[in-house]
Amino acid sequence: MILYRSPILILILSLFYIFIIPKEPLAFQLFFKVLPMALIIGYALNQFPKGKSKTHWFILTGLSFSIIGDATIHWFVIGLSAFLVGHFFYILGFIKQFRFSKIGLLLSIPIAIYSVWMMFQLTEALNKQGNQVLIIPVIIYIIAISIMFWTAIMTSNKWAYLGSLLFIISDSILAWNMFVSPISNAHQYIMLTYYAAQFFIAHSLSTFNESRKPTVW
Repeated sequence: MILYRSPILILILSLFYIFIIPKEPLAFQLFFKVLPMALIIGYALNQFPKGKSKTHWFILTGLSFSIIGDATIHWFVIGLSAFLVGHFFYILGFIKQFRFSKIGLLLSIPIAIYSVWMMFQLTEALNKQGNQVLIIPVIIYIIAISIMFWTAIMTSNKWAYLGSLLFIISDSILAWNMFVSPISNAHQYIMLTYYAAQFFIAHSLSTFNESRKPTVW
């Protein structure tokens, strides 16, 4: 019964943090920020099949680094580094489930175009702000999350694909709002898409099994 209630509890606590919890004091805010992610990690563990594979452990590790990123993103480079490591483990997990598909291969083109466009926009904005020190870390992060998204597509797993897409959307809103131009209700959009992204990636664990071949598009 707890397993079936978990998504509802995650949703309630996510909305509670996004729309009710104040920004101060910081420790109070951070506690409620990481609480949904802690439940998502617990949910991910419940999704482990009997025949666990490296994919399950890699993705669980990625989720664990994400919660570190949540707690430290106020110190931007530290939080960014934690998320970067998390994406590295997501990539490893998705590569273990890699299945060639022509559509997936073709989708690498718009992903690459969008990534280069975001790099250009953010680099220009950071130069104007005098934050050149962030240019390299931001570019590396964009490359990593783009590869993560593409490898998720190549698993042919709809939950991994949807989660990774929402992760791209969440981080794009965050970066644009932080460096390029303010976005109304940015916090709500960022966190709604972020929690949904992590939940869908966690949920994908129930459908990843090395003995079961994913559907090839």
